Amino acid sequence: MSGAVALIDYGAGNLHSVHNALKAAGAADIAITADPDVVRRADRIVLPGVGAFGACASGLRGLPGMVGAMEERALNGGVPFLGICVGMQLLATRGLELGEHAGLDWISGTVGSLVASDGVRVPHMGWNDVAPTRPHPLIEPGEAYFLHSFAFAGGDVLATTDHGGPVTAAIGRDNLIGIQFHPEKSQRYGIALLERFLAWRP
Repeated sequence: MSGAVALIDYGAGNLHSVHNALKAAGAADIAITADPDVVRRADRIVLPGVGAFGACASGLRGLPGMVGAMEERALNGGVPFLGICVGMQLLATRGLELGEHAGLDWISGTVGSLVASDGVRVPHMGWNDVAPTRPHPLIEPGEAYFLHSFAFAGGDVLATTDHGGPVTAAIGRDNLIGIQFHPEKSQRYGIALLERFLAWRP
């Protein structure tokens, strides 16, 4: 049993698709919520995200009490936390998209631009390998769907993908995990990862 899952709605996530993917993975109690009290009661927290880092960070901080509730429940309370795409990037110290913006600073690192070159297109879009860099109960080798122009560089990297060189595909420590790819678009690989997240007891 995964318990209650809080899927945070801060105006910057692909909520419907992520909700459906969590449901397909076996979650029965999913609350799409902008209410910090719902997050405080949750057994698992999912932070999706699409768009620019700064706009997403502003949207999240624009929900009164939400960041505090996330810190109370996930950072200090130890409940499993999953950040998806920009939701993963927001775990970083800062983002450099359209200026410099403060992240949550839960995992030390900087989100910077991917660089286009011969044979390397930006955005990085489509299916690509997920290669674990160290063992983690949620991350297995496989292929997932990516769509991003910025990437995390820092500590606690769990997996990389190749796009003109290594690009961070997953980060995490303790009860926190972030994935750059979209599990809701990654078919069986993505659903299986969400199944493991719902069963995870970090």
